[in-house]
Amino acid sequence: MAAGNHSSVTEFVLLGFTELQELLFVIFLLMYIIVLVGNLGMIVLIRTNSQLHVPMYFFLSHLSFLDLCCSSSIVPKLLSGLLAERNVISFNGCITQFFFFAVLGTTEAILLAVMAYDRYMAICEPLHYLVAMPHEVCVQLVVCSYAAGSLNALVHTSSLLQLSFCGPNLVNHFYCEMPPLLLLSCSDTRLKELVMAACIGFIITTSVLAIVVSYACILLTIWSIRSAEGRHKAFSTCTSHLMVVALFYGSASFSYFHPFPKNTDQGKTASIFYSLVTPMLNPFIYSLRNKEVKSTLRRAMNKLLSCLYSPRSCSDQTEAGIT
Repeated sequence: MAAGNHSSVTEFVLLGFTELQELLFVIFLLMYIIVLVGNLGMIVLIRTNSQLHVPMYFFLSHLSFLDLCCSSSIVPKLLSGLLAERNVISFNGCITQFFFFAVLGTTEAILLAVMAYDRYMAICEPLHYLVAMPHEVCVQLVVCSYAAGSLNALVHTSSLLQLSFCGPNLVNHFYCEMPPLLLLSCSDTRLKELVMAACIGFIITTSVLAIVVSYACILLTIWSIRSAEGRHKAFSTCTSHLMVVALFYGSASFSYFHPFPKNTDQGKTASIFYSLVTPMLNPFIYSLRNKEVKSTLRRAMNKLLSCLYSPRSCSDQTEAGIT
């Protein structure tokens, strides 16, 4: 615990969901398995197929990684809590969980803006796209996203460590989140609430503004395309990203931009959306609406089936590929 923090609380009890716990355990477990399989599959598919080694799929692989880690930072604790009589987490464990979730959530918000910029360059500046978006630039954009997410998480975590928690220690949530923790503090939290609102507001506002400006330029460019087929083809590469943006920012905004009531059941529902539902749906949104991903997935499945039914032909294909 940080020096100067005079908290008497050494652990928190996560109240989580108090009804239909067995049913919710089964539902959330199945959803988490889909998150793991879907996002890991997307990462492996992109990394192992040379046709997908382009900026859009490079960013998509990191989006899948963030979704995977974001769910993994809270869902295992949620599942164990649904089976336990008391879902207890230590003070340090609570702060650690909050830090990593804040890093991952903020990074994903910024990465979605970066992906919108990538679509802008691909559609509005196609002749300069490969020059403007080489692999080095893509890596720098991703690193900057992680750095900004880490900085934001450090600001909020340091704010939490400066508060005192004298009791009670009942967190009306299924993971350690800032709003319900602020309600438990015996310190004056008004400044912390302002800092939280300012940081989150700045990140969401700038990210959404970047997305809106990028798509405004994209729409103007698409509108200038004469053929309806050309317009449809250009915009079809953006629909998956727009659906993911709507899911992520919609649930996150609802969760954060409302007063801190004593009853946070609505916040729990919104948190389930951006911590479990959105990571589960993202791989399906991109795979079902993207021809390159669908064709690559189809070839991978055919190869897997051929290996299962005819191991000899699979080994022959492997040897031929090595040769």
